[in-house]
Amino acid sequence: MTETVNVQDAKTRLSELLARVERGEEFILARNGRPIATLRALDPLPRRQLGFAPGPALPESFWDPLTDDELDEWGT
Repeated sequence: MTETVNVQDAKTRLSELLARVERGEEFILARNGRPIATLRALDPLPRRQLGFAPGPALPESFWDPLTDDELDEWGT
């Protein structure tokens, strides 16, 4: 059964309540005995995959060194 906790009590016991939430418990927060919110754990976020976004295929010549004329155009 979900425990109801008054907001004022939750303020003073927040660290304890969060530790219990991490262990899987849920709480209903109430003001003057009236439920206003639920305190529960979030689903873990999926781990982000690093890498490049897919794009157009590059020709092999893309990796060739620039010619002297091309380098001059770039000001190098």
